Amino acid sequence: EQGIKPNTVRLSIGTEHVDDLIADISQALDKI
Repeated sequence: EQGIKPNTVRLSIGTEHVDDLIADISQALDKI
């Protein structure tokens, strides 16, 4: 067990286009 709680948010950003990042974050937030 790594001590990660269910309400933890993991955000990993690499070299992606900003519009792709915004779409991914928006999609993830729609699920909660």
